[in-house]
Amino acid sequence: MSAPGAVLSRPPAPAGGPPSVVPQIALAVVCGGYAVGAAFGWGSREVALFMGDFGLSVAALVAAVSCGLYAHRHRTGRFRPAWMLFAASSAMAGLGNGVWGWYEVVLQVQVPSPSLADFCFLLFAPPAIVGLLVLAKRPVTRAGWVCLGLDSWLIAGSLITLSWSLALAHTTHFQGSSVAQGALSLAYPLLDIVLVSMVLALHFRRSSAHRSAVNTAIAALALTVLCDALFSSPLLRDHYRSGQILDAGWFAGSLLLAYAPWVARRTPGAADDPRRAGDDFQRAARRAQPPGSRPIAGSLAALTPYLAAAVCTLGILTNVLDGRRIDKVVLFTGCTVVLALVVRQGIMLLDNITLTQELAQKENHFRSLVQGSSDVIMIAAPTGVLRYVSPAAAGVYGRDAEELIGSELAALIHPEDLGRVVHEVRRFLAASPEKEPTTRIECRFRAGARRAGGDGWLNVESTVNRHHGGLIFNSRDVTERVRLQAQLQHNASHDALTDLPNRALFTERVSKAVTGRRASDHDTAVLYIDLDGFKQVNDTIGHQAGDELLVQAARRLAESVRSGDIAARLGGDEFAALITGDGTRDRAQREFRVHEIADRLRIKLSEPYRIDGRDVRVAASIGVAFADPGVSPSALLRNADMAMYRAKQAGKGRVEMYAPQMQAEVVQRAELATKLRTALHEGEFALLHQPVVELASGKITAVAAHARWRSAEGILFTPQEFLRVGDRGRRTEDGERAAELSRWQLEEAVEQAAARHRAGHPVPVAVRLSARRLLDRGLPPKTIETLLTRHDLPSGSLVLELAESDPRVPLDELERRLVALRRLGVRIALDGFGSGYAAMALRRLPVDVLRLDRGLIDGIVESPRLHKITSGLLRIAADLGMYSVADGVDLPEQVLALSAMGCTHGQGLAFSGPLDEPRLRRALNRGAYPVPDLAGDGRPVVLSGSGLPVPRGGAAGPDSLGHPPLRSNSETSVPPT
Repeated sequence: MSAPGAVLSRPPAPAGGPPSVVPQIALAVVCGGYAVGAAFGWGSREVALFMGDFGLSVAALVAAVSCGLYAHRHRTGRFRPAWMLFAASSAMAGLGNGVWGWYEVVLQVQVPSPSLADFCFLLFAPPAIVGLLVLAKRPVTRAGWVCLGLDSWLIAGSLITLSWSLALAHTTHFQGSSVAQGALSLAYPLLDIVLVSMVLALHFRRSSAHRSAVNTAIAALALTVLCDALFSSPLLRDHYRSGQILDAGWFAGSLLLAYAPWVARRTPGAADDPRRAGDDFQRAARRAQPPGSRPIAGSLAALTPYLAAAVCTLGILTNVLDGRRIDKVVLFTGCTVVLALVVRQGIMLLDNITLTQELAQKENHFRSLVQGSSDVIMIAAPTGVLRYVSPAAAGVYGRDAEELIGSELAALIHPEDLGRVVHEVRRFLAASPEKEPTTRIECRFRAGARRAGGDGWLNVESTVNRHHGGLIFNSRDVTERVRLQAQLQHNASHDALTDLPNRALFTERVSKAVTGRRASDHDTAVLYIDLDGFKQVNDTIGHQAGDELLVQAARRLAESVRSGDIAARLGGDEFAALITGDGTRDRAQREFRVHEIADRLRIKLSEPYRIDGRDVRVAASIGVAFADPGVSPSALLRNADMAMYRAKQAGKGRVEMYAPQMQAEVVQRAELATKLRTALHEGEFALLHQPVVELASGKITAVAAHARWRSAEGILFTPQEFLRVGDRGRRTEDGERAAELSRWQLEEAVEQAAARHRAGHPVPVAVRLSARRLLDRGLPPKTIETLLTRHDLPSGSLVLELAESDPRVPLDELERRLVALRRLGVRIALDGFGSGYAAMALRRLPVDVLRLDRGLIDGIVESPRLHKITSGLLRIAADLGMYSVADGVDLPEQVLALSAMGCTHGQGLAFSGPLDEPRLRRALNRGAYPVPDLAGDGRPVVLSGSGLPVPRGGAAGPDSLGHPPLRSNSETSVPPT
């Protein structure tokens, strides 16, 4: 037997436990004790009379109370009226036995005939008959009701015919001394016959609900009717005495009826809900009923009319064999039985024709659904062999249904999926059908030649149902869906442009490599790769060319890594590679090996790319980090990223190995960035101003604004100091901090300049601003105009110093911006002239002031060459009609030299350092600084930052002043507040 066949042949485990037998044992003991006592005459005539009369009365009353109590407790049950009727029937029997005992035991006289006891006994049968009708399964059609009545009459008529032929005829002729006694003699057997008819009819038509209780009630009434029949017999009636063995049958019948309502095991709440009760007991009956019992019961029910006709015929034959004339009652009853049988058979014939037509119609409908369905329906036997396959198999599997019928299911399922399918089938068959009626299985199914594509297997999804110990499979082809899911999963884990693994998949592979590697495999490394100059490719020849460059770079990367390594695109122009280790323990050897691989990748990625008929060159900066013990996957990727940025800062187009100090620098930059952000928001920055002095007269003609950050130690740091760490960080974050600081500096400088103008010091303020920042989106075009209008700063009071010009800044746009500002009265100064890009921009930009770079001033006294260069630049400024300002004039000799060259203005420690607002106001009140000149003894006079002359050289004395210590321009003591 195949594996699925072995699975399908296993029967489900039985559910439920055995019922309690204690009440049944107690009932048997009581009935047995009564029977033994009756068999031995109870020891005396008085006790026998008492037990035969009042004992039966008590048993009947117990049955009445039991049935009535059950009906009272279960008021919503469908069978409550039946138990109420059985209670009334038992009460009449108990009352009749009580009256019988009153005559025999109390009055000690013979019971008269007829008597009140006979009336009570006659009232026992009608409630019981109606109660049996309530217990019977109710027909759903009028024909069913007619057939029920005909079946009852067939049974009753056959019993009347047989009883009349055997005994009742003699009873009416010889025992009827009066009409009342004759009627009474016939009433007992006729009511018993009707009751027997109902018992037999109910036996074949009883409801499936409360089956145990109904069977017990039928048995109790059958036993009672049997005793009544024996009592009605002339042979026993003349010799009957109370307390004899016949009373044991009535006693047992009453106790059985008392026990009947409580015999069924019920699910909690089932008795209170007739719909749930019916369903539960139907399921219980189907599970408990032995094989073949229902077909036998159905056969007996179908033979009931013919058995009744046979009994009726037997009664007529009895009269013929005895040589008696056929009695009119027998003849009439027999004719009515035959007529009822003919009518019933006619009704059944019409009903069968109707049912046959409905069945054929439903079968055709079902066949159309199965054969026309796009799903394949297969029925597998318990052995796993296919018994039925729908015609849809030809279109779905590419195989004819006849070809599949008789095949083993295990031979059609992919071997890799067979174990999982068998496990699921076993679990499904072991589960309860009520809790899990169906299950779903997905596996690969062998396809025919017409559908075989690729590997010859189809992905099939099947809904599985139970079927007579086997299984029904409702299957459909889901191959396209599986392929689509696989494609979607691939797209979710791979880059759409290059088809390399994306960041999510690469991170997953790194995690597996780090957490699942061998203990000796510490030389696994991650390479973080960035293409230098890729942005220029997008800006110059377009994004489509940039995409083509990325595709070619990805192809080169995938071809350059080893077979066991993994290449991925993380986003933009960033790539990565996972280099698996070979167990090398020597650190220098592993670094050399990985560095060699990384350098080979760098060279390969830096080769020219052929795009749109032109050669495009980019470089590659690569950072390398090793999976050392204790390093998490996320930390490994972060370390490689930091090493890559170090490679870009070190000049690009190189390979850098990660070092632990890189992380410390990152932490330091992060802390500094947090501090700067907090300082800006909490007002920890201060704005100082350094006077710009006319070299000829010493007059203060302008002030230059300088931002300072007051540290916790009381030191004011310059922007170069607290932003220089940004040169090693990410340019985006540094640019954001610089832009925010530039906006604050410009707003603060304009506001304080306006306040000085209102105080009577109309001195222009110079604010340093880079050309890139002037065109940045963070500083909208109307920002400066709005500031000037809001603070009412006069025209010509703001000087913008263009600093750190970038060759990539578009000069046309910058020129338009500066022209617009000059129309508002803003003067433009070109800062750092003499170095870099400033000289190139001079011929195009509208510049009012030329600022000489500090590098030209520092060696102007000692270097003749530098002296000539500076003189030439100053002549150019004079020829262009521009003011010239020398930055970093710290010594008197520099003041004299610059004045001799024709420089008009200067700023530096030779006059004053950066001042806070109170000191600046005092300097503006003085109006001018003394201009250095040669002293009478030929020594130059040096000016301190406060403007007081300090003679140099000479002996120390009370009138001599030493040279004050010159502070760096990057550190200034905290001014008084």
